[in-house]
Amino acid sequence: MSKERKQALWGLIMVAPSFVILLVVVVFPIVQSFIESLRGEDGTYGLSRYEALFADKGMRANIWFTLQITVVSCALVLLISYALALYLRFSPGKTAAWIRRTYMIPMFIPGVIATYGLMNLLGNHGWLSRLLLPFGVTLPRIIFDPKGIVIANLWFNIPFATMLLSSAITGIPGSVIESARDVGAGRLGIFFRIIFPLSFKTFLVALTFVFMGVIGSFTAPFLIGENSPQMLGVAMEQVFGVFREREQAAAIAVFTFLLCSALGFFYIRSMAKEEAARM
Repeated sequence: MSKERKQALWGLIMVAPSFVILLVVVVFPIVQSFIESLRGEDGTYGLSRYEALFADKGMRANIWFTLQITVVSCALVLLISYALALYLRFSPGKTAAWIRRTYMIPMFIPGVIATYGLMNLLGNHGWLSRLLLPFGVTLPRIIFDPKGIVIANLWFNIPFATMLLSSAITGIPGSVIESARDVGAGRLGIFFRIIFPLSFKTFLVALTFVFMGVIGSFTAPFLIGENSPQMLGVAMEQVFGVFREREQAAAIAVFTFLLCSALGFFYIRSMAKEEAARM
């Protein structure tokens, strides 16, 4: 056997365990859920379960509500994370150093604990409401409201997105930025012509992970969300656990996977175009 074939064989052997785990944990469940979602009430196979997603008024409201929460959460997470990453990169003061040491703490707090803390802090009779009451300030409804879900998503996703973006921005050579300043470029010009293009790949990675995390979230929407409309993760649990409609729950799961796949396709296509431009 030639040296090239031995190397290829060893490569396949080393990749095989990860590939098998991917098949068992991801691919097989997706295929099984898709097949199950095609089974109708009469036992025949078709798209009736998917038609029910859009025929039912409540489920249409759940889909629209999920997309709204996801878009708003992703926009706020990326905006705040980008601002934090830029501040940490270009601010050498003590405040930046303190933020740099503490901004990742939420990543180590379990989701249930963090959600319970938000309920106690922002609820109608929570700590913040009691503190503001002597000053005549009344908090708007946050818990059991879409605002509470968005705030929870910010708590869960800002540290991770900031870590990714901060790493990308820190990797931009300072000499490039200084050269732009020397030729008269302003802050906005430096950002849109240098910083953002050089960190765009990481921006897409952060967007992809935040989008998938928010659209498939369950803990926060279940505990602090409204009864109706619901996020798709909560709706799927209700359909499966309460109404015992296994096939309809599988259709919701597959539909959510397709939404994530659409963004994944956009990300892969963008990366492929970037790689092609380099060649």
